[in-house]
Amino acid sequence: MGSCGAWARQELLVLLSSVWLWVGSAQPTPPGPTHTPGPQLKFRLAGYPRKHNEGRVEVFYNDEWGTICDDDFTLANAHVLCRHLGFVAATGWAHSAKYGKGVGRIWLDNVNCAGGEKSIGDCKHRGWGNSDCSHEEDAGVICKDERIPGFKDSNVIETEQSHVEEVRLRSVVSGARRQLPVTEGIVEVRYKDGWAQICDEGWSSQNSRVVCGMMGFPAEKKVNRNFYKLFTERQQLNYRLHSVSCTGTEVHLSMCAFEFYRGNTSTACGAGMPAVVSCVPGPLFATGNGHKKKQRQQQQGQPRIRLKGGAKVGEGRVEVLKSSEWGTICDDRWNLLSASVVCRELGFGSAKEALTGARMGQGTGPIHINEVQCLGTEKSLWSCPFKNITQEDCKHTEDAAVRCNTPYMGYENLIRLAGGRTTFEGRVEVKRGSKWGTVCSDGWTTKEAMVACRQLGLGYSLHAVTETWYWDASNVTEMVLSGVKCAGHEMSLSHCQHHGTSLNCRNTGTRFAAGVICSETASDLLLHAPLVQETAYIEDRPLHMLYCAAEENCLSSSARQANWPYGHRRLLRFSSQIHNNGRADFRPKAGRHSWVWHECHRHYHSMDIFTHYDILTPNGTKVAEGHKASFCLEDTECEEDVAKRYECANFGEQGITVGCWDLYRHDIDCQWIDITDVKPGNYILQVVINPNFEVAESDFTNNAMKCNCKYDGHRIWVHSCHIGDALSEEANKRFEQYPGQLNNQIS
Repeated sequence: MGSCGAWARQELLVLLSSVWLWVGSAQPTPPGPTHTPGPQLKFRLAGYPRKHNEGRVEVFYNDEWGTICDDDFTLANAHVLCRHLGFVAATGWAHSAKYGKGVGRIWLDNVNCAGGEKSIGDCKHRGWGNSDCSHEEDAGVICKDERIPGFKDSNVIETEQSHVEEVRLRSVVSGARRQLPVTEGIVEVRYKDGWAQICDEGWSSQNSRVVCGMMGFPAEKKVNRNFYKLFTERQQLNYRLHSVSCTGTEVHLSMCAFEFYRGNTSTACGAGMPAVVSCVPGPLFATGNGHKKKQRQQQQGQPRIRLKGGAKVGEGRVEVLKSSEWGTICDDRWNLLSASVVCRELGFGSAKEALTGARMGQGTGPIHINEVQCLGTEKSLWSCPFKNITQEDCKHTEDAAVRCNTPYMGYENLIRLAGGRTTFEGRVEVKRGSKWGTVCSDGWTTKEAMVACRQLGLGYSLHAVTETWYWDASNVTEMVLSGVKCAGHEMSLSHCQHHGTSLNCRNTGTRFAAGVICSETASDLLLHAPLVQETAYIEDRPLHMLYCAAEENCLSSSARQANWPYGHRRLLRFSSQIHNNGRADFRPKAGRHSWVWHECHRHYHSMDIFTHYDILTPNGTKVAEGHKASFCLEDTECEEDVAKRYECANFGEQGITVGCWDLYRHDIDCQWIDITDVKPGNYILQVVINPNFEVAESDFTNNAMKCNCKYDGHRIWVHSCHIGDALSEEANKRFEQYPGQLNNQIS
């Protein structure tokens, strides 16, 4: 093994961006009858960014290092590989070259382990070297950070010395005057229990770009080295790295070429000084007038790219604007380089993760582009090579998403939860000045809870809780925040409207302090717009058939003065099909114990108001309205391979499963708008799902649907139906200013 170790040290000098774990099989076994492993196998973890117990799996077979394809990969495979690497078990695995693409052979494909095998060679697979994969499908593993007792890991080559995991910018401004985010400072890397500096000899703007990207900033700028030279001459320095050379497209400093100082570093970096970087913050994190002026200039014209459905700022499904319509990106060949271009274009840093398989929920509408292949230097995703999509290429189950690096703002240090059964729930306590206190629950809704969960880093809001006496486990009794009113997109409760120091709360006791239950996933409801357009028609319905509807408050107020049971009401009827495209089931807020029985229709209502139906003038004035209580939320139909969970029969559980939809046919009661009093003219038909935000969703901006409609007093034409945020701003303006039909030919 001595010669092998020497060879590895030479390779380490060439590939400093990897930590090689050379490990013989934990328990070597004789070759199996089906797969002959030949010489003893060795394994290592590679790739970045990663920790010591995760990475791309590489296997040494037949005197050559190679990778494993992710086709049919399972957690059982990961268990076997982690034991090879000296860990007790696996906690997860990664597909699509999450830790970067390997080089050389792809040794194994279609690996299928039971989990108890002593060697990966004992598992079923296609045969050594037999693969139809590319390195974009290299598999990775995440191992439990616990070593197998007695495992001989003498082949680990200077793990600690060849790993750059944590990087920071150290501001030299004193703590009292320091503002977050820190955009300028000395670049330092974690070393043992402290921090060490990088020698700036040969330091380039590309190096700075990589560091700024890691810190959550889209770009770098020049820095005054002379100021820092004077400052660092008086400092005790501990240099760790030198000769750093990045191309500028790396997402982590550890992916660049660099060298470590060995031994005594007291005379290191003789002609240089510590590397210093200055970054340009994106619009969301800009401070000061200069930044804001530049921000206003950048915001002229609508952006052609956006993120949707993410719980945190800087993450979400990627959507692009093409031909005045927003659509998604297919995840074929989606990688960190392309994701980083998106992140920087939106004012964030480089990408932490390039997510595939609709991990941020499925989009709706067109899938615009596929096989995006950015180099990483582009200013915009639209400058990257890509393929225009055809309908057969992709489905929304393949929508691409990103998680971007964002600047550290410290918001999570100003909020905490107390008394909950899990870390995801509890009474909200916030820090105002140096004092912790509770939040008044007057007006505390899903929107405020969404912001609290985001600030806590706990995902989406599942419930906004207004009575928290059962979570009274803290000694904090004073209320410090009241009148909180959020739009829902803020990063911190302090960014929402509130009463400031003039507290005003109806119930000041801790019993009525605000609380939250957060969740890592949420539902996302969407109305199928084409069906509304296809099924709309007018019916003159006799009053003697509308007694139940009147009881349900489904008619306009003028119906009360009608000469019952004589006469009729004119109803605009249509079907609505409501899909759950999120990552959690949509469940009514109220438990079944509080559902309301309606004798007239003989069913339970699980939500007071589930949908609003409105007829608006082009300037937005309501001329007719209706609301629909959730007669019953159930899975009418589901996508292939998705099982129905909810049905109304026999007082069943109500809800809409992910991948299913609830269909309200045009011929059921209250599936209409009463337009008896509406005069002929041009109008907008608007349908809003979950209008009172009673149930948490990952995205409320897609809950409204709009159609143009022309009513001539006898007939109605409904057309141009679309989800509220599906069109460009310009197309929406054209929609609102629609002049009306000149004839009855709807194009």
